[in-house]
Parts: sequence; structure tokens; C-alpha cells
Amino acid sequence: MRASEGDQLVQHGRVVGQHDQVSEVVQVLGPEGTPPYRVRFEDGHEAIMSPGPDCQVRHQETHHHQP
Repeated sequence: MRASEGDQLVQHGRVVGQHDQVSEVVQVLGPEGTPPYRVRFEDGHEAIMSPGPDCQVRHQETHHHQP
């Protein structure tokens, strides 16, 4: 798993009816984009995460503007 600052980590709910938990990668602590990551959750708190197999990285999209 590789992520960059600004990417989102999506942790899928493990129980029926449980929502996915989305956090933003604010710092990559491992070498070359690997975990652990410092993440910020939607409520503003931060944590250090080493995502498991129930997580996926949603890469930040880059938008190119046409002249």
C-alpha cells in the first residue's frame, strides 16, 4: 500500500450498517509512501494508522486546467 499527503484512506465498515470511515493522509511516516500514516478524520482528530486489508487508498486527483 502506498499513499501520499492529501490522499484519503477509506476503512470499510466490518459490520452490516456500519459506515465507511474516511480520513485524510496528512503525513507519510514510512519510506516511499508506505505506512504508517498520520491521518486526520472528518471530526478533526488525528491518529497514526497502519492500514489493514479492510482499507483502500483513494488517491488525490490532479486537475489540469485547459487554457
